Amino acid sequence: MASLDSARRRQGNRSPRLAVLLTTIAAALVVLPGVALAAPTGQQLAAADQALLDGVRLAGLWEMPAGQMAAEKGQSRVVREIGAEIARQHEELDRLTVEAANKLGATIPNQPTAEQQQWLTEMKDATGARFDQIFVTRLRVAHGKIFPVVGAVRASTRNEVIRDLANATNKFVGDHMLMLESTGLVRYAELPPAALPAPGNDGLIAAASANTGPQVGISNTVIWVIFLGAIGTGGFLSYRLLRRN
Repeated sequence: MASLDSARRRQGNRSPRLAVLLTTIAAALVVLPGVALAAPTGQQLAAADQALLDGVRLAGLWEMPAGQMAAEKGQSRVVREIGAEIARQHEELDRLTVEAANKLGATIPNQPTAEQQQWLTEMKDATGARFDQIFVTRLRVAHGKIFPVVGAVRASTRNEVIRDLANATNKFVGDHMLMLESTGLVRYAELPPAALPAPGNDGLIAAASANTGPQVGISNTVIWVIFLGAIGTGGFLSYRLLRRN
């Protein structure tokens, strides 16, 4: 009887352990495949994404008043019409930028930079043909600088909200450059050289790509390795326990 009781006790002790092991394996079967399929969304706000929000917002903060000045004091009719249209379009783009920042919980500037404020002061002090030239030159250079940045962020961002904003910004900036060039006042020989991406890992586009930030999450390959390892180990231990019983 003693031997029989001892055997029953050993069997009773093994049964809970076996139940726990089988439950763990079952949980692995249910949970791990689901985790493996949950690929990283890549929706966190990267440095390049924030740079686009800041750049577009700052452009609107000084180009809206610049356009309004051109509409009021431009010497030529073309400059007055273009100034009014650029101001109107920047109001729309600024609204889209603020909406995007709110969706992402991002903080954006609320006033122009010191340099941009100097440009506005320069325009306020100018009149006649000199004003027209300053207005066209300043805005055309500014648009030319942000144009490749928008394209670089658009090509590399993993954030849908930023991608939509980049699409809208790209259209507005392209239209504005065409309008400014239609005045005949753009001095192409004085425009800054193009910031082309350098070969290898340097350059504008590579820099934007590098700033997309690390992705949070575990790769599907690692998860499946853990999953299959757990199944194999669990199966072997289950076989040994069942064989002993």
